[in-house]
Order: sequence, then C-alpha cells, then structure tokens
Amino acid sequence: MNLETLSRPVADERPDAGLGRIRDQVAAAIADRRALTPCGAGTKAFLDGLADFAAVEAADPDEPGGDPVQRRVDTLDCTATRGIVDYEPTELYVTVRAGTTLAELQAALDEQRQYLPFEPPSFEGRATVGGMMATALCGPRRATAGSLRDYVLGTVLLDGRNRLMRFGGQVMKNVAGYDVSRLLAGSFGWLGVIAEVSLKVLPRPATEVTLVRQMTAAEAVRCFNEWAGQPLPISATSWFEGQAHLRLSGNEAAVDEAAGRIGGERLDAAAATAWWEDLREQRHPCFHSTDPLWRLSLPATTAPLDLGAEQLIEWGGALRWCAVPPSAATPQRIRAAAAAVGGTAGIHRLPPTAPDAYRGLPRLHPLPSQTARIHRRLKDAFDPHRIFQPSPQA
Repeated sequence: MNLETLSRPVADERPDAGLGRIRDQVAAAIADRRALTPCGAGTKAFLDGLADFAAVEAADPDEPGGDPVQRRVDTLDCTATRGIVDYEPTELYVTVRAGTTLAELQAALDEQRQYLPFEPPSFEGRATVGGMMATALCGPRRATAGSLRDYVLGTVLLDGRNRLMRFGGQVMKNVAGYDVSRLLAGSFGWLGVIAEVSLKVLPRPATEVTLVRQMTAAEAVRCFNEWAGQPLPISATSWFEGQAHLRLSGNEAAVDEAAGRIGGERLDAAAATAWWEDLREQRHPCFHSTDPLWRLSLPATTAPLDLGAEQLIEWGGALRWCAVPPSAATPQRIRAAAAAVGGTAGIHRLPPTAPDAYRGLPRLHPLPSQTARIHRRLKDAFDPHRIFQPSPQA
C-alpha cells in the first residue's frame, strides 16, 4: 500500500506544540528502536489486553513484516494535543484534536443543539476524542444512527515513520477510494497516533419518548426486529430482566403516533435519560459484575443464547452483554455458540483476578486467517518497525 498516494501533506497553518512534542518522542523511539504505547485519559484501562494483536503478527510466519524482537515499551501521552480546530454548525462538521475531551466537544455541540449520533461513552466526560476513535465504542443509538465510522470525514495520522498524513476531508465528497480515515476507527493506536479528526454532526431530535413493556428475551428480539421493519422513529432498544425499553426520536407528531401504535408505559424524562445514559456510559450493573463480561455481536434475529447467565440485549438484538460465571460456560463454549450463528464473542471486562480458564486467552474473537493477513499488511504499511503497540487507555 502506497500511503503517499492516499494522503495529503499537512500544512503548518495550525501549529500545535503538543503534537510537536509527540513527534519528538516518536523520532527518538525510532532512533532507539523502542516501542511506544499511545495513551490518553486512561478511561478505558479495563480493556487492557483487548487490543492484543500478537495473534495477528503470528498469523502467517512466512510472510515478511516488521521485526518481532521484544523491546521496552514506553507510554506516549497524547493528551497534550487538544482543542477544537474548526466547527461549522451550518455545514454539520467539526474538526477537533485528539487530546480534546468529549466533555469539551459536547459542550460546544450543545450550544448549537447538535450531537454525535453514535453516542460514544464519555466516562464522566474524561474520555478523549482520540480514545473514542481508537476504540470505536458506541452507545444505544448505534443500531439506528450508524457507527462512529459512518461519521468520520477525515483524520490526521502520525505513522510509524513519523510522517504526519492527512486522509479524507471535512465533507463527504472528499471520502472516496481507500477510506483510511474510517480504517483508523477501532485501531487501538496500532497503526499510529491519531492527531486530529473531522466528524459529521447532526441536530438533536426535537422530541424523545421512552416506552417500557414487559416481555421475555425471545419476545423482545422478535418485536425489535418487527418494529425495525416498519416506518417507526426508533432510535434505541434494550432488554434486561423482563423489561424492554424502546426510545422514539423525531418530531412530536411522529413520535406520538408511533408510541400509540407500539404501546407500553411512558417513562418520565428523568428516568428515561438515566436509563440510556447508564447504558451509554456503561454504568449499568451488568457492566460491573464480578464475572467475566462478554460482548456478543450477533445477527439481530438470533434467538437468545443459553449461556447460563442473564443477558442485556441492545441494538435491536445485534448486541448481547453477558456476565458468565466460569461454572456456567467455558470461554470455548461461548465463542462456539456465537460462531455457530455467524457472530463473534469478545471478552469486554475481566475481574481483577481472572479465572483459570481465562488466563492467556485472547480477548478478541479470533480473526479468520485471511483477515489477519490483511491486518498484518496494514501494519507493514503504516508502522513497519513496530513502533506503536496497541493500547486501550485512551
């Protein structure tokens, strides 16, 4: 892959002292053959190990690549490069440096009644834009509004050769051909330091209503998918412990008409906000179990899987959270159950002391060999000397 043909040079009209210091550290690491771990505010330290791409590097030992020599890994603080570079509310885009907190970005969007539709968790506002991009975590609205990748217009990346490269732009028409900017979403700093991001934003809905109905998990999956096939202004769904929550967003007339068709109890505004924020910010009790927490990505119509533990269902049935006691199901059984229906199973959180069955187990669902080979070649193109080591602490 020739990155020069996909990128544009970064002009110096927006000097950033923080980025300059980062480049100095990268240059020193290249000279000393040291490795660096890009790190932000540390709000996602619980993902430690989720970005372990060692299996990708070893997927095809006969294929050329960077050296596998073990080296000291230093932390690269990426929070110094911050600030909103450009915000055009009428054009629905914002360009922001990666060390900027989501709280700062959202405050600017709130003044114009705009927001990030994929609802990234901010972890009490401390999470950074770079960490948001690196992990690509999305909230309850993701199934209907789209993922973070759908809203990335452009990026500035510092690669493993210390080159500052710009991909994409600030409008959709600039995104064509090989879309490197979206490739960086969920890359965990594996391909380089994300220095700047341009994002599409949208106006906030005029009205939102949350309905609650009593039903089983199987009924919820069936209803979520039936409603998804109808012209209803659904913006989020969830099910837990016998209760299905459904959020409707849009103009008041459309929301009221849909609420009448679906039925159920209307939550008051405070309770509704608390419910969806707890899911988005991963504050729901399900996320803090003493058992390993699994994140299952499945076809939305998949019937509830019997894993010996209660599940939290989101995204119309496509996302299942499940804290599974080691005595109920082995990791191998959980992954096999997900794979059997065409899905994947990743370990999202582990307790401080991992059960024996989880020690040394990759937290990501294993990649097919061909996909792993593509990942390796991307690493060769962006970071041939393996300067950057994955990090979830963004």
